[in-house]
Amino acid sequence: MAFAEGIPGERGQYNGKVTLLVVLSCVVAASGGLIFGYDLGVSGGVTSMDPFLKKFFPNVYRRMKEGTKISNYCKFDSQLLTLFTSSLYLSGLVSSLFASTVTRVFGRKASMLVAGVAVLIGSALGGAASNLYMLVFGRLFLGIGLGFGNQSIPIYISEMALPKHRGAMNIIFDTGVGIGVLIANIINFCTEKIDGGWGWRISLSMAAVPASILTIGAIILPDTPNSLIQKDNNLEKAKRVLQRIRGTNDVQRELDDLLKASSISKTTKDPFKKILQRKYRPQLVMAAAIPFFAQMTGINVITFYAPILFRTIGLRESSSLLSAVVIRCFNVGCTFISMFVVDKQGRRVLFMLGGIQMLATQVTIGGFMTALLGDHGGLSKASAYVVLVLICIYISGFGLSWGPLGWLVPSEIYPLEIRSAGQSITVAVSFFFCFLIGQTFLAMLCHMKAGIFFFFGGWVALMTLFIYFFLPETKNVPIEKVEQLWKEHWFWKRFVGDEVDNSIYKLDK
Repeated sequence: MAFAEGIPGERGQYNGKVTLLVVLSCVVAASGGLIFGYDLGVSGGVTSMDPFLKKFFPNVYRRMKEGTKISNYCKFDSQLLTLFTSSLYLSGLVSSLFASTVTRVFGRKASMLVAGVAVLIGSALGGAASNLYMLVFGRLFLGIGLGFGNQSIPIYISEMALPKHRGAMNIIFDTGVGIGVLIANIINFCTEKIDGGWGWRISLSMAAVPASILTIGAIILPDTPNSLIQKDNNLEKAKRVLQRIRGTNDVQRELDDLLKASSISKTTKDPFKKILQRKYRPQLVMAAAIPFFAQMTGINVITFYAPILFRTIGLRESSSLLSAVVIRCFNVGCTFISMFVVDKQGRRVLFMLGGIQMLATQVTIGGFMTALLGDHGGLSKASAYVVLVLICIYISGFGLSWGPLGWLVPSEIYPLEIRSAGQSITVAVSFFFCFLIGQTFLAMLCHMKAGIFFFFGGWVALMTLFIYFFLPETKNVPIEKVEQLWKEHWFWKRFVGDEVDNSIYKLDK
């Protein structure tokens, strides 16, 4: 199947090497992933802490402590509790659409700066919250930061990296997400033990640390050559930055491609309208399908509510928080593996392997909990740890595939003229389903019980087939040449035409 092969590894490459500036830029930018991961992980942890529940959600606290007749799966079902978690994603959805214009007109750095400042405000409000309104407003500011950051940062990394290293560099962002969740779980585990019941304030305010890194980085780092040409038409500055990040003076070939892409981009007045054109149909479908499927893996069952889920199956408060730390260690480890193999094995292979692994474990977990966990009581300690092991296997599959690739692939498939709009759609769809699942999961858990794992398992099977049939391999392809892949794909060529630019097949001289 020709479409699965992509473009051979050393073809269509530009001159250059991995420079310290590129690595530093990508690492600082990926602190945005750290923010995203921290905010994902911290909410599930604090909502399992007794002092936090007692102060802001007393009804949930009473049901958890006194409601012996309430089903295991329903004790945490509260619309106010889910509003605290999911309000972040609603504001992230809206802000990501505004971020498209800022990223395109003012540059990638401008959006990253907005992201850092918004998260600083949100973390201050959350840590100082004295009532539910302050708590939710803090989450809304965090959402604004995530909307701008997740829209601009993957684009920034993809444009800074060489094509042959783009996969590994971009996965730094998702590695940051995994590390952020892990750090949040560790901090939650430690702060839960603080006497006086104020440890949750530390948990909510610590997002300010990675936000400070991102804010400072956005001030001192250079913008991408693509952005400099697109917003300022400053060819000399773009060339100097390109020479610095590539570590060579011979950058004319890449600069010519950037100028060509920019000239096309400048004819586009409304990128959101343009992406609806027939020739951009594959990019539009992927912009919506990939983030949708990434959320339907069921990862948010684990990320948002891991401590709550473990308390549901009978673990104590400290044990549930510690279990969340363990599963995130597996996730981060597998994301590192993905970083080292994605540019060698390709995106499609990792999608396939991760999909099969997640499907098998979700079906097993669902069957195990159906057989052993009733509406009342809990699992035996041994059985609870079997579930923990299975969840570790599941989340390692996600860390290998949909976790990093769900952000990498969309960031590298859009032509410059629709790049900011396409990434905004990706982020908006992701946040919409984050919000939807975050707002409905506890009710779903209450009604579907263990069947929720079968529900998400069915989606994993569907998305694995989707990748197999409809996503071409993008490894080692220059970002301004990726559009040629759609022209030779068995399905998408009917939308974008079948003329292929043979220049991408010419070996570097």
